[in-house]
Amino acid sequence: MQDEMQSVKADGNLGEIKMSFVDPAEIIEMAEIKSGEKVADFGCGSGYFSIPASLVVGETGEVFSFDVLPLALEALDSQAKVQGVDNIIFKRVNLEKKDGTGLENESVDWVIMKDILFQNKNKEVILGEAKRILKNGGNILVMEWNNNLTIGPDEKSRIAPQNLTNMICDSGFVFKKQVNAGDYHYVTIATKL
Repeated sequence: MQDEMQSVKADGNLGEIKMSFVDPAEIIEMAEIKSGEKVADFGCGSGYFSIPASLVVGETGEVFSFDVLPLALEALDSQAKVQGVDNIIFKRVNLEKKDGTGLENESVDWVIMKDILFQNKNKEVILGEAKRILKNGGNILVMEWNNNLTIGPDEKSRIAPQNLTNMICDSGFVFKKQVNAGDYHYVTIATKL
């Protein structure tokens, strides 16, 4: 995990506080994403999870990367080329629209959502799309910002862990686990039965 930040101690001297961002490879390992699986990365950005997931699922697996921003997808394309990754299919989509990914029903093993629910109004539509494309027994991995931090989005837009769990379960998933992911995020994993 990446370290950052310093603070001022009570005596006025600088002291080091270790704060860490999440390592996506560690989260993928913890989630037990496997070789040969199909993963959809909602709000993929420049490939923060897409690239590490593509390495884990290997040549027999696929990663479907979705974002609304063309620049994010261009950055992902560049990253994939630099790293020699060729099992990522990316597409510009609006995940707040019904059937937004265009994928077939029950076609993927995992859906990853990193920091997208807090910034979208139609959370139920996004979760519904995840449920639609997941195979029975497939899993959703949702990463969101912790509360009470001075960095990241404003506190009003963040989703508290219990509220996220309720939201996911209300969308028809069965809660599996929730863990801290570095000092700034937490991860919730749930299963479609």
